[in-house]
Amino acid sequence: MKLPRDCTFSETDWAALAPFWYPVAFSREVQSAPVGVQLLDERIALYRLSDGKVTAARDLCLHRGAPISLGRIEGDEIICAYHGLRYDKTGACVCIPAQPGATTSRMRLRLYPTQERYGLIWVRLLDDPETPFPEFDEWDDPNFTQVLPDAVDLAASAGRQVEGFLDVSHFAFVHQATFGESQNTEVPPYPVEITPAGFRADYVSTVSNYPAHLKHLNPPGFLWRRLFEVWLPFTARLTIFFPGGGRLCILNAASPVSARRTRMFSPICRDFDRDAPLQDSLDFNHRVFAEDKAIVESQRPEDLPLNLADEVHIRADKSSITYRKLLADLGLGRTYTA
Repeated sequence: MKLPRDCTFSETDWAALAPFWYPVAFSREVQSAPVGVQLLDERIALYRLSDGKVTAARDLCLHRGAPISLGRIEGDEIICAYHGLRYDKTGACVCIPAQPGATTSRMRLRLYPTQERYGLIWVRLLDDPETPFPEFDEWDDPNFTQVLPDAVDLAASAGRQVEGFLDVSHFAFVHQATFGESQNTEVPPYPVEITPAGFRADYVSTVSNYPAHLKHLNPPGFLWRRLFEVWLPFTARLTIFFPGGGRLCILNAASPVSARRTRMFSPICRDFDRDAPLQDSLDFNHRVFAEDKAIVESQRPEDLPLNLADEVHIRADKSSITYRKLLADLGLGRTYTA
């Protein structure tokens, strides 16, 4: 497959990343009209047909290069806004209004595999049946409350964003205004386990996940467990185990718009405080990710260094060291990327 026009990734990095699943839009955004999005520098048109399923096509009419996302849906066909060419559900051109009865096999939209899960539309640019899909079963569990915050747009690489999500030594400094504890800075050793999709890090500490104004609810001596699970390259799940057995589950799915532009989606589920206002959860999540965003966008180099000698590491960096090694194993360049 040819690289997208003005691609910001190296050819080998793009080929290594393209077979994986990434969220590109909320389900609620794709209704009666086509929607244009971008993934790995490829422009994509999303549209929903009569069976309710979402189609993802390269956002390009093959006649004169107009974005197909500017068109409209009629029946099970998408109609180009420029000259009215009609493409059916397979991507084949079935009508050229200026030349009735004429068709050509060259007039076929490039379609991409899609899945609609967790309130999101997921796309991969190269089909690979071996690519695992991130697991977030709580989204469909009636025992959990589901919350879907707005996406977070970052002027940063997806790798830097995900590594920041996995980092456990920044709580006391970056998140002082939300849940961090400035006097609780030590990071106890924690195990990391390689999995078929990536890895798991099981982190236990005394740092409470309660917001600053609710720290008094923390039972004395309670050990907070935070289980991180990673699906390479850019999706991670965090499960936080609360006092009383409650669980808060956060999916951090970083979608690489380009090499240094990322759109991050974060479905959230919890099985406690089910009658509490959802807006409180949305507001708290927004503040936490805003704190992370300010740091990630300021990091240099902008690209995540996969050569471990390029930055200094400490014991608390066990997750990020593992993450960088596994990204390198995917075939990404030693200086990732652009």
